[in-house]
Amino acid sequence: MPNSLFTRRRLLAALGALGAGAFVTRGTQMANAAAATSCVLSPAMMEGPYFVEERLNRSDLTTGTTKAGVVQGLPLTLNIDLASIQPTGCLPIAGMQVDVWHADAGGDYSDVGAGRAGAGKDAFLRGYQVSDANGRVTFKTIYPGWYPGRTIHIHVKARRFNPAGNTTYDFTSQLFFDDAVNDKVMAMPPYGARGTRNVRNAGEYIFGNNANALVALSTPADGSRGYAGAITLGLRLPS
Repeated sequence: MPNSLFTRRRLLAALGALGAGAFVTRGTQMANAAAATSCVLSPAMMEGPYFVEERLNRSDLTTGTTKAGVVQGLPLTLNIDLASIQPTGCLPIAGMQVDVWHADAGGDYSDVGAGRAGAGKDAFLRGYQVSDANGRVTFKTIYPGWYPGRTIHIHVKARRFNPAGNTTYDFTSQLFFDDAVNDKVMAMPPYGARGTRNVRNAGEYIFGNNANALVALSTPADGSRGYAGAITLGLRLPS
């Protein structure tokens, strides 16, 4: 079944934030309002060829590398909230492992393919966190770059395991960004050195104009460079 968490209220807030740059979800607010909020499922999307089971438990995905496409990238703090779809509303999901992975400013993934920069050398822009009591994980990363055939995106995988380490739940999707923001970032160095990207959201078959998969962006509260991003994933957990 396609998967997709976004409340009507959150969708409107997220789209508004893309224009006004003023929306960041608070985990505690989500927990307090969960029972009173109606939800829909987040869209499940293909994993793609670049997932590697690195088992890197870290919040900062930019560490351990000197690759220019990472260290010169535009900072992005990404907050992902997990919520369980219930008949009475959404409840935060604690204790779930959330992996994210994405390309650097030059369009390269770490750890995959002999022809890709950094392959097998360092696992940049990969890692996982376990959701807290409010269902939240936070990653320090960079704004993703593009590569031929795809619009700009981040991969995400949410999993649960039994005591033996076997996977009991696996949800995989992809996160996207408003193209007006993409255009702005892709004009900056080092992104702009690559020229014009050849796929935008509107022409991306995986994104499919799915507004539920858009990350809401704002400027960091401390006035630092880059963006703060927020999105909620609504999941239907097995009973």
